[in-house]
Parts: sequence; structure tokens; C-alpha cells
Amino acid sequence: MENGKSNDSIKWDKVYLIGDEHIDNQHHQLFELLNNFIISCEKSADISVIKGTLDFLVNYTIQHFNDEETLQIKCNYPEYEKHKQMHEDFKVSVVDLVQRFFGSESLSELSTDIKKVIIKWLIHHIIYEDKKIGVYLRRLG
Repeated sequence: MENGKSNDSIKWDKVYLIGDEHIDNQHHQLFELLNNFIISCEKSADISVIKGTLDFLVNYTIQHFNDEETLQIKCNYPEYEKHKQMHEDFKVSVVDLVQRFFGSESLSELSTDIKKVIIKWLIHHIIYEDKKIGVYLRRLG
């Protein structure tokens, strides 16, 4: 950690924009959540921070995925079914984290796993998969 900032943080950048303002704002919120979560967990694995993060993820997977899938249907995105399945898979990961929260898991271990799941999602899904939607939208004009 340098200057009080985590080495694990992922900063929002315009390179992540797909071209739909609503979806881009939601992605930006997820980046902010991750960075705030990392900063909070560097101090300690606080139960209220973990619960708040999990609550956000549950709501995010409902609202954001619905919004993104609606956009894909509206523009006849050719990879819709594949993309929807990725959303379903992520929902399973979030449910697993929530169940672990209510189980007897170590909060420190759980916070590390939450961070890994979100970072993997950001890197793989938003940066690689959602960017394809942006390319498709730009082709449509």
C-alpha cells in the first residue's frame, strides 16, 4: 500500500465505457464499491462492510443484469443467451457468498473471497464481455 492507497484497487476509467449511460453508471458504481470495500477491509474485516457489500451485490445482480439484458434484447444483441448465462453464473457466486456470510466462515477469509469474486467479474465480464455490447451498439449507430 502506497500513500494510504491499496495496490489492489481498480480505478474507473473511460476505457470501461460501453456507450450506454445507464449501464456505464452502474458499472462505475461497482468499481466504486470494490475500491471502498478494499480500503475498508485493509483496516479490518468489518461485518457491517461485508454485509453492505453483499447487499449491494444482491441488488446489483437483480437491477443491473435486468437493465443490461433488456438493452441486449432491445438491440437484438447476438450473444444475448451466452451473456445471460454469465449473469446467472455470477448470481450463483453471489448467493454462495451470502450463504457463507450467514455460516461460520471467517470474516477475513470471506472478505478476501468477495474481493476476488468482484475483481474477477470486473476483469472478465465488464472489460471483455460488456465491451462487446458497446462495440455492437456502436455498429448499430
